[in-house]
Amino acid sequence: MGLRRDGREAAIQFLYQVDVHKPADIEQALDAFWKQNEEPKNVRDFANDLLRGALEKLPEIDAKVRTLADNWDFERLAVVDRNILRLAVYEMLFRPEIPPVVSINEAIEIAKKFSTAESGKFVNGLLDRVKKELLRPARQAAG
Repeated sequence: MGLRRDGREAAIQFLYQVDVHKPADIEQALDAFWKQNEEPKNVRDFANDLLRGALEKLPEIDAKVRTLADNWDFERLAVVDRNILRLAVYEMLFRPEIPPVVSINEAIEIAKKFSTAESGKFVNGLLDRVKKELLRPARQAAG
């Protein structure tokens, strides 16, 4: 597994913790998270960059997921799936240097690893809808 996959997995794990426990102090929670999850500095840096960006844009990300998750109550989505979607949507909307298909493929693989057998298909379907709305190439970085 590569640096970016490890970073994405760590970011999703932290987003999951935030979603479930709703810590008052994110930085303190993040410090505690890294004390329990030793990763190389480059993995931590990539994960921190992703999760801080996702947390900053969370209202916009959640609004997007809500509009695309037809017939799904956002709060009733599996917590792990919800946070996989959050991270991938963040990358697709706010990280133009990451090709959308990379975000989608990574999210599908992480969903298969951490969630149910059907989660990969669900995540793929929702993220494909996001990709279709983007005004940039799906297979290459923007710019």
